[in-house]
Amino acid sequence: MKIAETVTFGGSGLDRAAQLRGNAEALAGMLADTTTGVLPIWRGKPLIAGEERTAPGWLAADHEIFAHADEAPIFLGLDEGVARFARDISTWEPAEAAETLGAFLDPSEQHFPGLPSDHRFSELRAIMTGLNPRDAELIATAKAVSAWHDTHGFCARCGAKSEITMAGWQRDCAACGGHHFPRTDPVVIMLITRGNSVLMGRSPGWPEGMYSLLAGFIEPGETMEAAVRRETFEEAGVEVGAVEYLASQPWPFPASLMFGAHGHATSSEIKIDPEEIEDAFWVTREEMLETFAGNNPKMKPAREGAIAHFILLNWLRDRLD
Repeated sequence: MKIAETVTFGGSGLDRAAQLRGNAEALAGMLADTTTGVLPIWRGKPLIAGEERTAPGWLAADHEIFAHADEAPIFLGLDEGVARFARDISTWEPAEAAETLGAFLDPSEQHFPGLPSDHRFSELRAIMTGLNPRDAELIATAKAVSAWHDTHGFCARCGAKSEITMAGWQRDCAACGGHHFPRTDPVVIMLITRGNSVLMGRSPGWPEGMYSLLAGFIEPGETMEAAVRRETFEEAGVEVGAVEYLASQPWPFPASLMFGAHGHATSSEIKIDPEEIEDAFWVTREEMLETFAGNNPKMKPAREGAIAHFILLNWLRDRLD
């Protein structure tokens, strides 16, 4: 797709300045610079500033909030020459607990004492469409790398505690000398069409009325095209022939790279695997237009900001080229 990188979290041209990750002197200098911004991440939620929730809440590296960090900051890159870092402060305990933490879409927000009232830790799904491309890329990177550190604190080779190195882009084990790097899980998400219709499905536990394109992880030794065919058949019993790549989207929930593809179905009968999905059905272009208009009582439009919404919208607009 010619407009592929306009998807939410798409490329903004961020200078990741990877050559600086191993330069301790340069990193120390950037952290001491008063123009540098450090983004706190609390239990997967970035600090968001402004009443409209449209910007990251960058703070100085020596802000008191980082007393709650138990590991080094992550260097995200240079934003028009300004250094950007992220740091996890999940050990902080807010005065009020939220029962919705960990939910698919957590509506709660947390305020750190002393910060402006419009600075709050917010669920990224809820605010992602209000971010500009650069801020979206920075926050997605921060959230994904922080999530990897949260679950990879010990060496996968020997089990000893590992430490952050290379400005957050590596973990090293002093016990066995092992090196570990942030991972990204490749996922296919597919627009499966047959004639004028598209295949939609829903997973168990999704909010009422939520349907989306089918999706699944790419397995080792498998091409993207093969994964599209396998996942569609496993989940819905529909066979797929030709497959074309459309667009990709970093999806930091927690750390996937979604490969959008267009698969052309060669069969139409649906036989769902109830262990994979809860429901699936064919939706005509006219019905999808009504869905996007909010006039479909059975199905809500795909969540804005997700690549499923992006692909479906451009399918309706005939802009998959």
